Amino acid sequence: MRNFTIVLQLIFITCIANAQNELSGIVRDAHTKEGLNNVLIRIPDIKMSRISDGEGNYSFKNIPAGTYLIEINITGYQTKLETVAVNGLTKKDFILDFSVKQLQEVNVTGVIVATDKQRNPYSVETYDQKDILQNSSTNVIDAIAKVPGVSAITSGQSISKPSIRGLGYNRVLTVDDGVQLVDQAWFDEFGIEADPNAVNRYEILKGPASLSYGSDAIAGVVNLVPEEPLAEGETKGEVLLGYQTNNGMIDNMLHFAGTNKGVSWSARIDNTMAHAYQNKFDGYVLNSQFSNFNADGTVGIHRSWGYSQLHASYFYLRPGIVDGTRDSTTGKLQQVVSYPDLNDGEPTYEIPTDQQLKSYTPLVIYQKIQHTKIVWDNSIAIGNAKIKGVFSFQKNQRQEHNDPTIPDIADIYYSSNGATYDVRYISAQKNGFDFSAGLNGVYQSSKSLGTLLLIPDYHFFQLGAFVIANKKIGALNLSGGLRFDTRNFTGADHWVDSTTQAPVKENDPNSFHEFTGFTTKFNGYSFSIGGTYNFTNTVYAKLNVARGWRAPNVAECAANGVHDGTVVYEIGDNNIKPETSLEEDFAFGVNSKDVSFEIDAFNNSINEFIYAEGLQSVFGGDSINNSLNAVGLGAAPVYKYTNGDAQLYGGEVTLNLHPSKMNWIELNTSLSLVYGGLKNVPDSVKYLPFVPPARITADLKFNINDVGKAIQHAYVKVGLLSCFTQNNVYFQDALYSGLSTELTPIEYAASRSATKGYTLLNAGFGGDVVSKKKTIFQVYVICNNLLDKTYMDYMSRFKYLPVNYTTGRVGVFNMGRNLSIKFIVPIN
Repeated sequence: MRNFTIVLQLIFITCIANAQNELSGIVRDAHTKEGLNNVLIRIPDIKMSRISDGEGNYSFKNIPAGTYLIEINITGYQTKLETVAVNGLTKKDFILDFSVKQLQEVNVTGVIVATDKQRNPYSVETYDQKDILQNSSTNVIDAIAKVPGVSAITSGQSISKPSIRGLGYNRVLTVDDGVQLVDQAWFDEFGIEADPNAVNRYEILKGPASLSYGSDAIAGVVNLVPEEPLAEGETKGEVLLGYQTNNGMIDNMLHFAGTNKGVSWSARIDNTMAHAYQNKFDGYVLNSQFSNFNADGTVGIHRSWGYSQLHASYFYLRPGIVDGTRDSTTGKLQQVVSYPDLNDGEPTYEIPTDQQLKSYTPLVIYQKIQHTKIVWDNSIAIGNAKIKGVFSFQKNQRQEHNDPTIPDIADIYYSSNGATYDVRYISAQKNGFDFSAGLNGVYQSSKSLGTLLLIPDYHFFQLGAFVIANKKIGALNLSGGLRFDTRNFTGADHWVDSTTQAPVKENDPNSFHEFTGFTTKFNGYSFSIGGTYNFTNTVYAKLNVARGWRAPNVAECAANGVHDGTVVYEIGDNNIKPETSLEEDFAFGVNSKDVSFEIDAFNNSINEFIYAEGLQSVFGGDSINNSLNAVGLGAAPVYKYTNGDAQLYGGEVTLNLHPSKMNWIELNTSLSLVYGGLKNVPDSVKYLPFVPPARITADLKFNINDVGKAIQHAYVKVGLLSCFTQNNVYFQDALYSGLSTELTPIEYAASRSATKGYTLLNAGFGGDVVSKKKTIFQVYVICNNLLDKTYMDYMSRFKYLPVNYTTGRVGVFNMGRNLSIKFIVPIN
């Protein structure tokens, strides 16, 4: 009781002390020296912001003492970042200059506190709200598929998995609303359970440099950053109305938010649905339609002691699964209506009607994905230091319906409960030095409730401890740290009926011991050391060396069944070793008022790289399992997960021209390169699957700004996306797609050939429609694939789907021309 009283007294004293802290000043125009109205002044670390008044004045009262990065932002002016020490009554004025290009960017991913991106030794890409609105996408990862060093492994328009520098799946960690998504990232046809309309900004950390996340971030982190609480006294509402012509996609959202007397709140509801997309070769791609629904809300309190914020969200996605089966006479895509056990040994297919192709409701095969998440985010000031605690509960339910005769019964059903925790101490900054130390980790318990089983029921618990330190010495910014992780993984013992695959007891008739129970413990450490040197305010260089670590996922540990997404029989190994990596990153950049240039180079060596190796039969040739012959899916080649060594290397180059004396024009270009392969292996597995080909992007934008009195902030842009031919083909992808020389010789040959490159032309325009100095609505018009080119992207999982015998073409092609229009209507 005495200790509890002392704690309360310390908190009370801290609140009294912080009540005396205030940051205030004036934001002025650099040329006229007059105060600027409606400027956003934001302190990311304490989730507070203010709007300047008509004379440029702003004021933060009763805030925790500390050293903060302040972001000052208003349309038409250069964003400014400055570090300010707040202790007592602190005055700070800011001067803003004209600019259409945001030169300075805040980075919050993997760092101790909010940091100027230029002074962060990690390799980070950002994609802000303006980028999101001025481009078109169909899901949350598709939106960033052109970001340098980033690509998307796709299964149609609704399912995309992020890949960073050639690595994806459980090697890329997705953070949403400040916490790791706890789901089933190992499965090929499982995407990311997050709504794109709820993302205000993306931050992509490339490589294992950050020590804040542990396992599954060995390739990097995709951080889906939500909107910050509004400025004190501000309330807003908005309606989003969107439509796309190629797939008939309808996107509607209603969002309200506000902050009053230190209490912030936000509420959102939205729905997106699309019918099958189309291209010139395939017509409408049967069963590529999808629908998703999202609802989320946040409430927070911001006081002199810090803040506490509670967030809840529910995401529902129903995507169709494209299997690519075609009518041999017409070449049209077909749908299955029955399986062999109901049709004398032969599956029955039929050509869909036009109504089915344009339906917004997926046909069998389809998935139902639900993800519920509750996040509690806290920051408590202790003098000039603070303690942060972020906790979450997540429930993930994934069902796949494969049998058209019982469309409401899920053959595959994974249901999991998960939790994450992150508690860390963040020191005060003194003489350019600060540090953070803490514990974080994740728990997941998953059950397989369907009749098709690939993995057992399982649960795991991971604990990570880390310390990270920063030191500023003149123009040199150093950062480094150490982390240790341990993961306890338990797979359940499981018996099934050998004829029906239904769960049974050990002594029941036809019982088969499909999964043998086990418990495995994985331990590993990681480190990072790096620095940024600013030769001038505009010229800089970065160097970082980092060791990453990843524990095996459930499939790699315990799979024993047919992977329905690839039609191969997978075998896991609970004695498989965790991966470790050593990556070196170097960057050199220029960030001036006329030119932004950066070249990034990396080399990533991975020990004990986990991959699926095709097994050989004792009679010669590939080992085959016949488990799915009964349902018409044919013999399945057998793969077993094993370890090897791999290396990936490459880099990115970005060049953005935005002449300050010609602020009506800007050119943004990028080049992404990555090469990767296994070491000391046969040529058939030398190259890694889903390593993207070289890619060039270029966008030319004209900032027209005002068009009379009715349109403001107008722009017109044209863009180019060029993907090179991928000659480094993973030959075993043929078997991993269920192909064979006997049954599918044309598809098999295609899988061992280079995937051709392509070039797409895009265009767009937009602006704010105003009346009496008030915005009536914002409009964004984007046309992707303007010339309606038919192409096959190397990262598409549809590239080896069945051949069209009428044309000889293998696979299902990507989307054709797509015109997108978005309206955002503010509600005042």
